[in-house]
Amino acid sequence: MQGDASSGTDHDIAQSAVPVAPAPQPLRPETATVSAKLRAAREAHGLSTGDIARRTRITLRHIEALEAGDYAAMPGRPYAIGFARGYALVVGLDGTDIANSVRAELQGHAPRPEPRVLHQFEVGDPAKTPSQLLVWLALLVVLGVVGMGAVFWRSYYAPAVALPSLAGPPESGAARLTQAQAAAKAASAAAPSAQAVGGDTVVFTALEEGIWVKFYDGQGRQLLQKQFAKGESYTVPADAASPKLWTGRPDAFAIAIGGQTVPRLAVAEGVMKDVPIDAASLRARTPAPAANSGRN
Repeated sequence: MQGDASSGTDHDIAQSAVPVAPAPQPLRPETATVSAKLRAAREAHGLSTGDIARRTRITLRHIEALEAGDYAAMPGRPYAIGFARGYALVVGLDGTDIANSVRAELQGHAPRPEPRVLHQFEVGDPAKTPSQLLVWLALLVVLGVVGMGAVFWRSYYAPAVALPSLAGPPESGAARLTQAQAAAKAASAAAPSAQAVGGDTVVFTALEEGIWVKFYDGQGRQLLQKQFAKGESYTVPADAASPKLWTGRPDAFAIAIGGQTVPRLAVAEGVMKDVPIDAASLRARTPAPAANSGRN
């Protein structure tokens, strides 16, 4: 009996000397990571990572990355959240809770942004005060921009030739009549003779200095644009289609057709544009009324 007791005691001692592996502890939901929760749920359902990939249609490497917690292997933050939600739904977990947990883990892994340094202007700090060279350079840049803008505006909006002023000093009716008679005499002297110019040739002759006029055809193509000197003439090309005139002094041009003087376009200043100046149109014009000789 003593022998049996001693052998039983030795057996108990031997068993107590063998280390016993601790029983696996269940995962605590509040402390387990997303990867651990997903892996445990998959294994509880007896599924492999390949099964999860087929059911969610997510690539196997992304499934394995989720179980490893390797979010850097994902195409981006939205993909990591979406893949985790889809995985969770397949293994019976709450997709919204898993997605929120992934967001929290991503937020914890994201590097903090570097503090932004604001370089503010301080009068009392010479290091933060602009140098005189910088101030002069900025001033030159501003002046250059203003100058270029002025050149562009002038070239784009300002007319190539300024129209003469339509507002002149008031004249009496007698003075206008005298001026009209002098203009008629000048036109008679300046108009080409019938032998030199024949047919329906139209000739314009300036009766004063610096009279601006533009000649163009019916398609808007310019024939001539300039300021005429006194006595200077222009012959309208015979092949010009529907020639027209634009001027602010239609009273300052004498007109001759085939060497014969015809009435002027007007007897007073005023802008006239798109006026037909072919021979037929000029002959068909009603003579301009004469200016009154005086006021009542």
